[in-house]
Amino acid sequence: MPFPDDEHTGTRVRRERKRAHLTQRGLAERIPYSYSLLNQVECGARPASDDFVSAVAHVLNIDVTTLTGQNSMPDHRLDGLVAPIRAALDLYDLTPKGTPTRTAGELATVADRVCQQVRATHLRKAAGVLPGLISELTLLALAAPSTEVWQALASSYRTASDVCLKLGYPDLSAVALDRMGWAADLASDPCLAAIRQYKRALVHKKDEGRVDLGRRLIAAGHTLIAGLASREALAVNGQLHLGVSAVEARAGNASAVEMHIEAAREFASRVGGEAGDVHWLSFGLTNVALHEMGASLTLRQFDRALTQARAMKLPPSTLTSRRARYLVDRAVVEMETGHASAALRHLTEARRAAPEQTRYHPGTRVAVAGLVHMARRTPDTLTHMAAWVGL
Repeated sequence: MPFPDDEHTGTRVRRERKRAHLTQRGLAERIPYSYSLLNQVECGARPASDDFVSAVAHVLNIDVTTLTGQNSMPDHRLDGLVAPIRAALDLYDLTPKGTPTRTAGELATVADRVCQQVRATHLRKAAGVLPGLISELTLLALAAPSTEVWQALASSYRTASDVCLKLGYPDLSAVALDRMGWAADLASDPCLAAIRQYKRALVHKKDEGRVDLGRRLIAAGHTLIAGLASREALAVNGQLHLGVSAVEARAGNASAVEMHIEAAREFASRVGGEAGDVHWLSFGLTNVALHEMGASLTLRQFDRALTQARAMKLPPSTLTSRRARYLVDRAVVEMETGHASAALRHLTEARRAAPEQTRYHPGTRVAVAGLVHMARRTPDTLTHMAAWVGL
């Protein structure tokens, strides 16, 4: 059965294909997908996966959002929430009004708390605090610049990027990362600057045509911390390897993925334990295992990903955001391997753990659309889930 959202995506694919003067067979010959699948996507009988859309966009030399829409899950209630963050990012080079009322230490504590809120998936709460926090930190940085205040400002911009990305505003997330780079440079903090390159690579990795850019960004991050041997630098180095493994998975380079996963695992062994105290990366062996499963999923190695997912035991200390992401990924894997009941169960768990993050995660829509397509009779739980995500 066709689904409104995927039918709309298929309509866009058909329109852009015709603009490029390609027949269905002509386009199918240029992408790693069959003519039959392309035909089914265009008529709305099959959902268009992220990988499929990315491959078509690459061949047609257009942006992915031309096929998916800028925000595939428009929720106008979010516009009012995101607008103050947009203004704070846009006016970064203008002196804010007012005077700072808190010290650098107090503001740094607030910045850390807001970052923690995002990791706990309290996105709306964090979004409400960020504009004022960025404004007050900017005022203090201009009035009494110090490494501590510039670090806190860079951290706040990074949190703004995370919020925007999780709520479905990738372009605004990229702007926040530019501001993070500006503050990290003034803080003279190479690890923060390297994390910024890692985050930039993740924003760009979804576009198949920009894989090389993702590799270059990660390489730039490694250069920034070359020669540093602190625990902080080891954790950031390992996280960079995880970042490039995601980029290489998007490009279909399984051998490169394996190499970088192994490099990250070695760094995790050297760090010892989960480095949750290092810029909220929570880098460690659990994080490496999660990325390894995610890479298998991206590479469409579904049986392998299922084995990895079922063998994984997340420790109680796992951040809510990471636990919810695992549950969504596992739901996709279970769906792709024909385990519909397990997939729906994990989606329900993800929704219960982190409703905001789960609702706007693209993997949720992939899993729900696939389950609807598989079902002979759609259970009420799945019907409600589909309505909840806007399908």
